[in-house]
Amino acid sequence: MHIFPDLKKLERKYSKELTVVGIHSAKFANEGQTANIRKAAQRYELEHPIANDDKMAIWERYGVNSWPTLILVDPEGKAFLFATGEGNFEQLDKYISHAIKIFDEKKLIDRTKVIGKLDTQDTGALRFPAKIVAQPETKRLFIADTNHNRILVAGIDGTVTDVIGNGKEELKDGSFAEASFHMPHGITASGEILYVADCENHAIRKIDLKAKTVETAAGTGKQVWSKTGGPAKTTPLNSPWDVLLTPDGKTLYIAMAGDHRIWSMDMKTNVVDVFAGNGRENIVDGPFKNSSYAQPSGLSLNGDTLYIADSEGSAIRALNLKTQTASTVIGYPNSDKALFTFGDVDGKIGTAKLQHALAAVFSEGKLYVADTYNHKIKIVDPATQTSTTFLGDGKAGKDDGKTPRFYEPGGLTILNGKMYIADTNNHAIRVVDMKTKEATTLMLKLPK
Repeated sequence: MHIFPDLKKLERKYSKELTVVGIHSAKFANEGQTANIRKAAQRYELEHPIANDDKMAIWERYGVNSWPTLILVDPEGKAFLFATGEGNFEQLDKYISHAIKIFDEKKLIDRTKVIGKLDTQDTGALRFPAKIVAQPETKRLFIADTNHNRILVAGIDGTVTDVIGNGKEELKDGSFAEASFHMPHGITASGEILYVADCENHAIRKIDLKAKTVETAAGTGKQVWSKTGGPAKTTPLNSPWDVLLTPDGKTLYIAMAGDHRIWSMDMKTNVVDVFAGNGRENIVDGPFKNSSYAQPSGLSLNGDTLYIADSEGSAIRALNLKTQTASTVIGYPNSDKALFTFGDVDGKIGTAKLQHALAAVFSEGKLYVADTYNHKIKIVDPATQTSTTFLGDGKAGKDDGKTPRFYEPGGLTILNGKMYIADTNNHAIRVVDMKTKEATTLMLKLPK
């Protein structure tokens, strides 16, 4: 995901000389299905052709051993540059420019454009909603309408009272109509103030519902892997995926998926800094500074315990805020196979498996988890370290009723015995009665 902006810049700069072909060599089983790859391409607005390398044949033939890997192939069919990881734009730009000069002299560049088509179908009020949060005292829902680049404020009847953001992919402050987001994700609320993880802007945004304004609370708009923190507005962030404000309003926790760490923001001093994690992508327990995470994507708090949906490790982590130590509730920590042990298995830790869980919410002694790539909602009991299926049969779908189906649910919130689910690939908010397990789809009514 992090290299898509670089690829798009190169595609625009060398629109007649460069053809990008995505080779999707899936890690997760769910990612190997063509229909799901197509959804991901729509979500990230990719126009270039994509090959489904579900058997890893192309991966092995090119000797690839990590994601992402970029390979430049010249007009004579020879691979002349391998680049791995992120931050390779300048190197790629230099080599492409040089190759164009060489092969123009040989008259070997075919400038016939490979036509790609961006999926622009109307998905209704929502497009790939990532997260949702309920505010009990006002019975309001705050929805990250991610691919419409906006935040919706709605009542539990579906009536949208505020549309925040003009839909443009920008980092711009101002009034609700003037402000811009870029793929917003997690939201946390305190009275009339919202904080939003503005993921692709690599920023935290502050929304004042009373004044109807948006401002940037943290981040510079640039994606940077920072060793340490500093003043919130001048410290770069890295793909913040979720945010959570403590009940006393003193601390904002940030799930920084891009650098595999948990950050925090002191709301009094407006300073952000690393809270837990060494930055190495893994599932390692222990003291906060030595612990490791893998694209943390969801946060939930119960007293002195901060729970994390650690997506790339398909794990649920628990951070003890008193002892400053991290443990694993469900997952395979401290193992060389930690990042590659996943599936759909109920049971105790050591047996139970999730698949790329993106959200968790604590309620009445249990964690409800969006087991995203299994298209399920699961109940995780921190006390017994067990996981059981609550909703869904593991098949993607949009069925309401007492046997509901979902399609990569990414966000959860609970209000008055109802669970509200950001059903991302269905472009919908689903509502489940937690006693009967009966599901309906919330019909959002946008203002005219």
